[in-house]
Amino acid sequence: MFTIGDFARHGRVSVRMLRHYDATGLLRPAHVDPTSGYRYYTAAQLARLNRIIALKDLGFTLRQVRDIVDEKVGAGELRGMLRLRRAELETVMAAAAARLVQVEARLRAIESEGRMPTNDVVVKHVPAVRVAELTATAASFDPEDIGPVIGPLYQELFRHLEAAGITPTGPGIASYEDAPEGGGRIRVHAAVQVSAPLYDGAFRVLDLPALDRAATIVHRGPMDTVLPTAQTLARWIDAHGHRAAGYPREVSLECPDDRADWVTELQAPVTGG
Repeated sequence: MFTIGDFARHGRVSVRMLRHYDATGLLRPAHVDPTSGYRYYTAAQLARLNRIIALKDLGFTLRQVRDIVDEKVGAGELRGMLRLRRAELETVMAAAAARLVQVEARLRAIESEGRMPTNDVVVKHVPAVRVAELTATAASFDPEDIGPVIGPLYQELFRHLEAAGITPTGPGIASYEDAPEGGGRIRVHAAVQVSAPLYDGAFRVLDLPALDRAATIVHRGPMDTVLPTAQTLARWIDAHGHRAAGYPREVSLECPDDRADWVTELQAPVTGG
């Protein structure tokens, strides 16, 4: 048998934790000296300790852990609980990874402060173009809110186009406007260039208006890292005496499978200058 200190060392836990597990009935000592009150554990109890720690690390409450290790939960129910917890952890990890991308983008934007592009921005006329589009609302213009909306929109749009026998003839064009309900919400238009009659049904075919003057810049990489490029464009517009006249359009020039190789042109409508 092991003393509580030795058992704690072998189990890589604290003595205080073992005393707590004893008090809650989660892991009782194999023997308690009636005279000294010293707790003693066996090596076989390491298996129960390992299960307790693993389940606790998965986020189960101590009561749930006790039911599981005491076999009050059937194997099928346990599998279901573990699958659910795995899905929850995957969601948390995905959200954390997305937030990390945004933090890195914000850092790059900070690092680029004070540097003005010389030939990255081009002012040009953008002609009208016929597109098929679907529209939805995002909570804000933050990439974390736009991404989960625009991705599914494009997937649904391409399904509709395939069912209708319409083949895109040009790039995808995402555009934005303030939602009528306000509160910082954004109407997201996921569109792609087509050659088809005007239509208003499961999706819309319409003519996207021309932009008389647009300040344009090319962004390379996934759109969740667009912030530094977008702010470079904003600084150029301000420095050259222009005024922004709406949200920039995002024209997908190249969209290979590797999102790091995406090429997107931002087209910001401007006046003045």
